[in-house]
Amino acid sequence: MHKPIYILGGSQTDFARNWAREGLEIYDMFSESLREAIEDAAIEPAQIEVGHVGNFVGDLFTRQGLLGGFFGQVYPELGNLPTARHEAACASGSMAILAAMRDIEAGHYDVACVVGLELMRNVNGKTGAEYLGAAAWQGHEATRCDFPWPFLFDRITQEYEVRHGISDEPLTQIAAINFANARRNPRAQTRSWEFAEGSFDGDSALNPPVEGRVRKLDCGQITDGAACVILAGEEAAKAHAAKRGLSLADLPRIKGWGHRSAPILLETKLAASKGQPLLFPHAAQALQDARERAGMGSITDLDGLETHDCFTITEYMAIDHAGLTAPGESWKAIEEGRITRDGDFPINPSGGLIGLGHPVGATGVRMVLDCARQVTGTAGDYQLDRAENLITFNVGGSTTTCASFVVGVGG
Repeated sequence: MHKPIYILGGSQTDFARNWAREGLEIYDMFSESLREAIEDAAIEPAQIEVGHVGNFVGDLFTRQGLLGGFFGQVYPELGNLPTARHEAACASGSMAILAAMRDIEAGHYDVACVVGLELMRNVNGKTGAEYLGAAAWQGHEATRCDFPWPFLFDRITQEYEVRHGISDEPLTQIAAINFANARRNPRAQTRSWEFAEGSFDGDSALNPPVEGRVRKLDCGQITDGAACVILAGEEAAKAHAAKRGLSLADLPRIKGWGHRSAPILLETKLAASKGQPLLFPHAAQALQDARERAGMGSITDLDGLETHDCFTITEYMAIDHAGLTAPGESWKAIEEGRITRDGDFPINPSGGLIGLGHPVGATGVRMVLDCARQVTGTAGDYQLDRAENLITFNVGGSTTTCASFVVGVGG
């Protein structure tokens, strides 16, 4: 990291909302998120010099493209704003953040706005699954199944079984932890959900199989939502902090980042790592890159992780790929209680994709925003006791694109 990137403020919509049922469009979601982020950051709209949008399949779900044009539609003073949209499936929001960081680091702009959003609850589940399947290699994988992503992530579970062995209990426990964390989050889609006794005990009636060993409660939620962050370089951040009676050390900043991509076909990725302990070495490298750029020698130098749990196996994979356990031994961290909000390395205090929700294009942005809230002590009821530096791990496709950010305060 050659130039620090500060987070001046941000916003997240209520992920429990169904915008289509409210008679609202993706523009309304964009507008609300942008307005609330500007208010939270205590800036004027005209201070924003460049805009980036993370969105995966707005063209399919809403038949709307060119989302960067919404900035000027919301605020006339942004009618001449340079903007761009970024797509990397579920990592689209992270790509938008990386692009905004590059703009600031290059000295082209001092203040950037990143909006990540997706509207997906306006179609039935089968149609939604087909649209989201666009991130798999069409016609080459997941061609004989009803739900492409549960099918592909079940394949990852199978690979863990072959290389290391894996039982269902730690996966079910991941789901239980994330749903419990979500109950504390006022913006979580599942915060008011109730589960019958035995739902997390292997009862197939209460938690039915979807594809292979992937069960209903193993799956992240189809969600509408947006998240927005306002980023700034050092000089703009210094002026902003002074105006609010703060120092730069009080502002959250992105201390490190990692970004790696791999071939789109899941089987190509698994074949490349055949005989190795880690299924996805490039995913581990993205996390390592973020840590090292932030000056952190070990994952335990950080205070927790906001990770991609589109399925419970994805979080299971993140645990050993981050280095919290040896490869194939993620179950130990779960069994020992390390990843709960009261453990020594909390994972997804927000509720994650399973509990909080997963509006695809918003997820990478939402993760960074949640980390910023945690490290500034403004996360409310889901605030951790210790949170000085947190790390994110965001995945697009079957780990085709992996992104990670370290967010912290102080040195």
